[in-house]
Amino acid sequence: MNLKKHLLLAFIISFISLLGFTFMAFLVNEHSIKAFDRPIINFVQGFEAPWLTEIMRIFTFIGGMIPVIVLSLLAVFILYTVFKHRSELVFFVTVILGANVLFLTLKQIFHRARPDLHRLAVVTNYSFPSGHATMAFALYGSLTFLLWKHTGTRLKRTILIIISAIMIFAIGISRIYLGVHYPSDILAGYFISAFWLTFAIGFYQRYKERLYKRTQQN
Repeated sequence: MNLKKHLLLAFIISFISLLGFTFMAFLVNEHSIKAFDRPIINFVQGFEAPWLTEIMRIFTFIGGMIPVIVLSLLAVFILYTVFKHRSELVFFVTVILGANVLFLTLKQIFHRARPDLHRLAVVTNYSFPSGHATMAFALYGSLTFLLWKHTGTRLKRTILIIISAIMIFAIGISRIYLGVHYPSDILAGYFISAFWLTFAIGFYQRYKERLYKRTQQN
């Protein structure tokens, strides 16, 4: 696939993701989304069991601020010392910091209160969009993109995608299970993060292509 097709694909995914977030935000502002949220919450929490609660607490901890910072610093260290690709390091840091700024800003704009149904955890800040979902998609999505070309076989790439998808999905579900987020919060977090990640990938790919052409000319 050439650069133009890569950029077009990135633009399409980014645009669709932004539309998805906008749609969720519209429904939240119109208070028309309870019919969507409530059945999903009831379904997910219908599986409640002590052992499952502990598993969900683990996943929600992994998606929290401290583990995300630790994993991000570890990724930065590996990108800088092992792969020695500074442009990849800049890309990764930009995606993570940008996703963080996005969800914090949007929470302050929408001021959506947390669910008041069956809570298994205590959280005090605003609900929309989910910071856990936003950061999980940004972290594991960007790592998948960066590690893709360093994994030479189809099997390794398949495993990489499966692990990333499981982590993103499990962290999002854990927030619904624990009663601290509406499903629409999780989807909105995924959408806004997908928008930002694919936008950043498109910009990065364009930069790398220009850099390659410049080196070929010199």
